[in-house]
Formats: sequence, C-alpha cells, structure tokens
Amino acid sequence: MRTVDFYFDFMSPFAYLAAHRLRELAARYEGKAKFVCHPIDLIAARFKAGNTGPFNRDQPAKMKALMMDLRRWAKRYGIPIGFPKGLETARLNRGYFYAMQQGKGADYMKAGFAAVWAESGNPADEGLIRQVASKAGLSPEKLLAATESPEVLREYEKENNEAQARGVFGVPIFMVDDQIYWGNDRIEFLEEYLEGAPAKH
Repeated sequence: MRTVDFYFDFMSPFAYLAAHRLRELAARYEGKAKFVCHPIDLIAARFKAGNTGPFNRDQPAKMKALMMDLRRWAKRYGIPIGFPKGLETARLNRGYFYAMQQGKGADYMKAGFAAVWAESGNPADEGLIRQVASKAGLSPEKLLAATESPEVLREYEKENNEAQARGVFGVPIFMVDDQIYWGNDRIEFLEEYLEGAPAKH
C-alpha cells in the first residue's frame, strides 16, 4: 500500500480546500493508499526553501485574484470561505498531534479549518482552539495543555525539520513515491497517479 503524505498549515486557504477532499480520497483509495497528515509551519518552510518574497496579503493585485479563485473553488466544493482575523497558527497546528493520539485527527482538522476559513476566526485565540477541540470530541483543557508540552513541541519541530529536509516548500503538498503535488488544483493529477502508476516495492 502506498503512503500519501499531506502537508498542511491551518493558515493556508488552499490547504483548507484540499483538506475538504481528504476523507473522500481516503475512502476511495482505501486498501490502495494511506493518507498521513503532517502539520507544519508554512512560513518556515517557505524561508528554508529560499522563498523570501512578499506575502500574498502584501500584494493587493495578487490578493484580489487569489480571493476570486478561492471563492470559485469554495463554490465548486459547496463550502463557505471567508478570511481569518489572524494567521498565527502554530498552537492550532500543534493541537493536531494530540488529536491524532486520541484518534480524532480528521475531526480536528475539519473543525480547525472550518473555524479559521469558513467562520473567519482567529487561530491564535484560545477560545477558538477550545471550540475546535470540543467539536472534534476532545477535552479543550487537555488539548491546550498538550500544545505547550515538551513532547508536542519536540514533535512539531521534528515534523518541520523532516518536511524541510524532504523539500516541502509550501502547502498543501501531497507526496507519494517520488511525486510531488502542490496545491488543491493538483488533486486530479494525484488521483491519476494513484489509479494508473504501478506500486513500488
């Protein structure tokens, strides 16, 4: 069985769109591919890869086109899209590790992206993280404590180091075998590969 690694950061609207497809993809390719999710620091990955240019939000013309594109994709998927009140996602990202340990990773990811991008929340707000934990069926207190624990801080650092070493330069990125699929709009190519490429042993 193949492993498809999915790299995301809750600050990315295109990762929000791609994450919306994950359950469908996992169900469709059950027995053929296993999807493994990796929360990372998008900005750190960008800088490590040498992309030190201006952010999208600092380029008005690009942001105008980007928001149009986001609304088109959201309409296609039938999901709401807004813009968050902040983009500091490190603690929300780290909460994913605790959710995974409790068998609630998929629920946490769905609730986290919805809170940030569907409901235009502030990912750094402790109240938002509590709400996300509750919606995922987790204890808010235990999750918040875990996000600041030495174990989870080390795990997040390790995840980032390994992603950067592998060449992850942005999100969302899917990696399988030697193939890299960057962006929500590359999912069709990923599906074609999973359908037609011979498995490597």
